[in-house]
Amino acid sequence: MSFPTKPIQKIPAHTAQIQTVCYNSDGSYCMTGSADRLVKLWNPLTGLCIKTFKGHGYEVLDVAISSDDLKFTSGGMDKTVFLWDIPTGNIIRKYVGHTHRINAVCFNNDNSVIVSGSYDATVRIWDTRSHGRFPIQQLEEAKDDVTSVDVAGTEILVGSVDGKVRLYDIRMGQLTTDDVGHPVTSARFSNDKACLLVSSLDETVRLFDKDNGGLLCDYRSHKNTVYRLTSTLSNNDAYCISGSEDGKIFIWDLVEGNVLQTLSDHSRTVLCVAYHPKMHSMVSTSADGQLISWGDAAMAKQI
Repeated sequence: MSFPTKPIQKIPAHTAQIQTVCYNSDGSYCMTGSADRLVKLWNPLTGLCIKTFKGHGYEVLDVAISSDDLKFTSGGMDKTVFLWDIPTGNIIRKYVGHTHRINAVCFNNDNSVIVSGSYDATVRIWDTRSHGRFPIQQLEEAKDDVTSVDVAGTEILVGSVDGKVRLYDIRMGQLTTDDVGHPVTSARFSNDKACLLVSSLDETVRLFDKDNGGLLCDYRSHKNTVYRLTSTLSNNDAYCISGSEDGKIFIWDLVEGNVLQTLSDHSRTVLCVAYHPKMHSMVSTSADGQLISWGDAAMAKQI
């Protein structure tokens, strides 16, 4: 089996809990967003902080990097979507319209729009190519806090505290809704875009078939009844990974659903995990303010 099991770097990255972490397109760096109002860019293998981005006045809850690695977007308690230029560190634009905190942000494939989800129970779509500051489209079907958004082609995946996972096909004008029955904390497409990985507050991560909504597998043993935890898949869609409120990280076999590994190096709730797009390594963030970079045994020896 090849999956990360060794902590390569333990980085005291922020002075408050780290709400989000993501890799850029080739995995050469990652970015973190924190309750300390900062976004930071890291080399996760060396532990070097390359740049710090200041601009948020309140907690940062989510960060996403554009596919060309030139920009990133962030959202949080400001109720504003920020678009940043990575090389200069400047804020390009601020998008306004949400009436409450922004839990989730992401780009579409060609970075022409940003999609954001908010505590105000709406999803809003912003045009990055124009100078307008207001949304070009608004999705209002959620009945409670929108916790997660993901985009694949013309499809937008939305997770909500109302227990529903909604899949919008913007081109076809269609909406498909699956009822998980418990508040959803994370929802994302698999790498092959054929499945949906959904985390919820009943201490369960579920894998659904995207086309027919069928439940393919569920993953248990971790603790998740309070926090908005983000789960993910390995880059080859072989493993499911999630943090846990007891400070552990769980790695499951995707098909069988059994726990393959439990990692215990964080001291508090593991809020977010992200898997490297090319290598068998990953990063995790926690309420302890720590960023940990993980690799397999062979990688750990090389560092």
